[in-house]
Amino acid sequence: MTEVFQVGVIASTHGIAGEVNVFPTTDDPQRFKKLKKVTLDTGKDGIKELEIEHVKFFKKFVIVKFKGWDSINDVEKFRGKELTITRDQAVSLAPGEYFAADLIGLKIMDEDGKELGTLKDVMNTGANDVYEMASADGSGSVMIPAIKDCILRIDLDAGVMIIHVMDGLLD
Repeated sequence: MTEVFQVGVIASTHGIAGEVNVFPTTDDPQRFKKLKKVTLDTGKDGIKELEIEHVKFFKKFVIVKFKGWDSINDVEKFRGKELTITRDQAVSLAPGEYFAADLIGLKIMDEDGKELGTLKDVMNTGANDVYEMASADGSGSVMIPAIKDCILRIDLDAGVMIIHVMDGLLD
């Protein structure tokens, strides 16, 4: 299972006092209000744990100010860098909910135990998620709707997703 989750990417600076515009990559950008710390991989300067001083929201961005980073010059070098949190900082999930990062790489099988492929990506379409499966036979990708009629069981410990092959799904 994934132990580190990306919650955002620093898009740009915001003003001159060290604030940054963060493009949220989490389902709920409001969760930034509850975060106390995030981790930033700066590249050549290594991994830094940053304490969040305050958070604001503007359009599609979360504006974040990190404690001790007080000028545009301090944060300009963070542009394009990912902000991550550890699993213990992640939101609690309801039964039957999963983190997309935990699903990537699952072996996908049909009800009869036939291996169909590997889960390659999870796409949020609004109505329901769609799972992109790389076919086991190398024929390409198949889009699988993440609905109860199709997804029968997910077993993260075994690394398997069992699906019902609906008519036309693999054609």
